[in-house]
Amino acid sequence: MTETPRRFDPTNPDDAPTSPYAEAADATTGPASAEQGLGTDVAATTAGRADTTSPEEPTAQAPAPAPAPDTRQVTRAGMVWAAVACALVVLILLIAFILQNQEYVQVKFFGLEGSVPLGIALFIAAVGGGVLVAIAGAARIIQLRLAAHRVRRQASPGTRTR
Repeated sequence: MTETPRRFDPTNPDDAPTSPYAEAADATTGPASAEQGLGTDVAATTAGRADTTSPEEPTAQAPAPAPAPDTRQVTRAGMVWAAVACALVVLILLIAFILQNQEYVQVKFFGLEGSVPLGIALFIAAVGGGVLVAIAGAARIIQLRLAAHRVRRQASPGTRTR
């Protein structure tokens, strides 16, 4: 059997959060009570709960929020390491592919013909396609750099840039 979860009630002492993370989340997402107003934050939630405790119980201060976890910085060395690791995985898969496809096939290209292992033939075709994509990409990069150079030269006609 499943039980339908209910919403957090900041005026009910039984709904007190058990960790500072839960308290911060409930303070920003829980329903606003009349005592708290519209600006709900951790201090207001704690103050709202202090009113519901009995006079015999001492009021405890809310624990300080935990510091935010450190963010990781992406470095060039890390990116190079990740690229090399990915390239090694691809190369291992490529070697396995070539070794599993050793049957010779007849290949014809512009009047030339010969027998080549299937894995090698497909590898040569893939490299040829990659070279064509690299040539098209290089042409586009050169085109964009020339356009940017013209814009810089028109922006400052008196200075000479190299």
